[in-house]
Amino acid sequence: MLLAIKERYSSRELEHQMDSGYYERYMLSKEKLHPEKIKSELNPFLNSYVIEFLDLPPKFKEKHLKKGLIEGMKKFILELGKNFTYVDEEYTIMVGGEDYHVDLLFYHRALRCLVAMELKTGKFKPEYISKMDFYLEGLDRQVKKSDENPSVGLILCASKNDEVVEYAMSRTMSPMMVSQYQLQLPDKSILQKKLQELIHMPLLEDGEGEKGE
Repeated sequence: MLLAIKERYSSRELEHQMDSGYYERYMLSKEKLHPEKIKSELNPFLNSYVIEFLDLPPKFKEKHLKKGLIEGMKKFILELGKNFTYVDEEYTIMVGGEDYHVDLLFYHRALRCLVAMELKTGKFKPEYISKMDFYLEGLDRQVKKSDENPSVGLILCASKNDEVVEYAMSRTMSPMMVSQYQLQLPDKSILQKKLQELIHMPLLEDGEGEKGE
């Protein structure tokens, strides 16, 4: 209810978020590794994103993923959170006379910082961290305004191993998050079971808890 009020969901948007298990995914994400500087109730990043609205071919490349997200930006912003403002795709940073490109660049109004997003169609690899470090340094030196907070990185992969992510991020000082995406709506019952196991809540049977309402 608090999220619906904060994000000003329409009835259709609220229904979509409930169907996608947004609450369960958010609560599970709070226990994951987050950028140290944004570990708070305001943390806007999830451990898993659902982008089932994309019409992608069976074997797609990063350019297809990026094009689909841009074309469906309204729905993608709903999944990210309405405080995210889209800035640009293939945002160019020039360093040492060479051009480097950030896949997608956003601005987060509540955190007051730039958010660089890198898209990967495969499994997370440790070398993605150093690349994102480089992008964030470039954004902070060349683009960030003096009254804004340090830039944050989000690496969006098709899959990831949490232990590998933790090892890869253990020495970086940059505020960064590694998340995975799903191309279809998740099974809410599985998410609810994971959440109940995490907080040691007894599993409710169908119909239980309805008395007295």
